[in-house]
Amino acid sequence: MSDSPAYVPPKVWTWIPGNGGRFANINRPVAGATHEKELPVGRHPLQLYSLATPNGVKVTVMLEELLALGHAGAEYDAWLIRINDGDQFGSGFVEVNPNSKIPALWDRSGPVPVRVFESGAILMYLAEKFGAFLPTDGAKRAECLSWLFWQMGSAPFLGGGFGHFYAYAPSKIEYAIDRYAMEVKRQFDVLDRHLAASEYLAGDDYTIADMAVWPWYGALAKGLLYEAGEFLQVQDYKNVQRWTDQIALRPAVRRGRMVNRTWGEPDSQLHERHDAADFDTRTQDKLAAG
Repeated sequence: MSDSPAYVPPKVWTWIPGNGGRFANINRPVAGATHEKELPVGRHPLQLYSLATPNGVKVTVMLEELLALGHAGAEYDAWLIRINDGDQFGSGFVEVNPNSKIPALWDRSGPVPVRVFESGAILMYLAEKFGAFLPTDGAKRAECLSWLFWQMGSAPFLGGGFGHFYAYAPSKIEYAIDRYAMEVKRQFDVLDRHLAASEYLAGDDYTIADMAVWPWYGALAKGLLYEAGEFLQVQDYKNVQRWTDQIALRPAVRRGRMVNRTWGEPDSQLHERHDAADFDTRTQDKLAAG
């Protein structure tokens, strides 16, 4: 273990602005808007405000899968929210999500707009709205929702826990990295054991449970998250690898992963999406860049 002096918490915690590593400039101990900025509104009933982090990818994959099934009502505008710039603290975004986290959705298809925030809630909302990717059979539905909520409860250990201390913290803390690495590997073992006997998370059918888990655990399984694949020996989880590869081949998944993405190879990015043709023309990349 490290020989660094032990930290002794003060009697009362005090916020030190700028302290906390890579995201210190956007972290603060209070909620609410920091500036006035209305959100843009496009022509489709569904207005998504997001970024292609794992949580954002869940929803764009779901929308592209719904469109692939022929649900025309799932057409959407995907607006780019640059979280490193603090866009999530604009007054319009806080109105749709008081927690200031992406993704957030306005459904303007009815007489009164409906806001939905938290990625798991958005997946459930869309699945119930369109009657797709959420089983109706009681036992199968329960299995699907169990894995959906498993992801919602487990991923913070992967992201805010392991990811932060391994990749973003201003100094490496052996205890923190070791603690969260152990937990992430345990989670991978949970998935791997289950997927040894199940094609998808909820059984034979692809569901919102897979859409929720894949952007996090699939990305890490391929070494694309935190560059930690070798460190965690993710190649050893053969069933997770099979499941990850199977989902990655889906055309809607490929499209969904591109939406609101501003990094990586140029052909993997679509900064904003307002029409299916944007995947070919990339017009929205030019507009968003401006």
